[in-house]
Amino acid sequence: MNILVINCGSSSLKYQLIDMTKEEVLAKGLVERIGIEGSILTQKVEGRDKYVIEQKMADHKDAIKLVLEALVDKENGVLKSMDEISAVGHRVVHGGEKYSSSVLINDEVMKYLEECVKLAPLHNPPNIIGIEACKALMPNTPMAVVFDTAFHQTMPESSYLYALPYELYKEHNIRKYGFHGTSHKYVSAKVAEVIGKDLSELKIVTCHLGNGSSLTAIKNGKSIDTSMGFTPLEGVAMGTRSGDLDPAVVTFIMEELGYTVEQTNELLNKKSGVFGISGVSSDFRDIETAAENGNARAQLALEIFRYRVKKYIGSYAAAMGGLDVVVFTAGVGENDPFTREACCKGLEFLGIEIDTAKNNVRGKIAEISKENSRVKVFVIPTDEEMMIAKDTLELVRK
Repeated sequence: MNILVINCGSSSLKYQLIDMTKEEVLAKGLVERIGIEGSILTQKVEGRDKYVIEQKMADHKDAIKLVLEALVDKENGVLKSMDEISAVGHRVVHGGEKYSSSVLINDEVMKYLEECVKLAPLHNPPNIIGIEACKALMPNTPMAVVFDTAFHQTMPESSYLYALPYELYKEHNIRKYGFHGTSHKYVSAKVAEVIGKDLSELKIVTCHLGNGSSLTAIKNGKSIDTSMGFTPLEGVAMGTRSGDLDPAVVTFIMEELGYTVEQTNELLNKKSGVFGISGVSSDFRDIETAAENGNARAQLALEIFRYRVKKYIGSYAAAMGGLDVVVFTAGVGENDPFTREACCKGLEFLGIEIDTAKNNVRGKIAEISKENSRVKVFVIPTDEEMMIAKDTLELVRK
């Protein structure tokens, strides 16, 4: 059974076609500059040259039509016809409180996605557009939606409620939702498989570290707390996001500097984080290079990021009443040995001991803790697309 996984952004679209009988990626691609001059599709198939199409794409429907044409192209495709696509799995950022798991798409689901737009105004609209485009082009193909927020719906009220008037939660849905759930779900299940233990027996902290970063406390297979909140702004310092800060800073900036709501939002989401501290870049590789060349602000940005990750690991060990495994994943987590070691340094009292030689690894599954480390530490490359495909397959089979 072939599952097409679609991940729509405002002007981009990522896709993978996965043969679920072998869990093998047949093709994957990226469409960029949708609705903008210079639209381009790049498709990769193992063992072949990249297939590139530069063609005007007015909207997501045009983009998905081109994706389907690329997949069945006689010379560069991997399918004989669209009929070989058994189902489509769509990534959607926000599912609110209603959905604690992935669901097959119907009119009720689509209506609820529209209601969630106010909770994720930047992310949900392009996700919805992508679904509508696929439905128009593939009306008889079953489709599922996989939410970034769903995995975190197991959090107890004591974790997800803010200490605000309770009416704000009941009337306006203001609470912690958490994000990156598909990634946290995938790597926690994978690490349990790797060490040969049942996920329901483990206490795990998963560290999804990249330009956007979040940590999750997973106790007995369930998310009980996560660092991102009502929006992806809460938590550790990130590429351009501030992460945790005193809410009074917001009102102070608006009053003292005369910032509008839009300017303040822009400052916190796009001009802060390691970019704001370093003044160099939001890319951790650029910041590390600058730090190596003596840039004190770049070094400070890295220290702030790593320190806050370490604080969350420690706090989640306390929240779970112990810790068995720490997992590093995503761009920084999978590829930056220095950050992994720095995030764990000082946590030896918890039983976390990093083996420097084993930690010298990038982008592959590996245990990086010492043999006698009480808490095991792993690098597990995330595969959100595979998780989406698995959920979609399960729903279609039901």
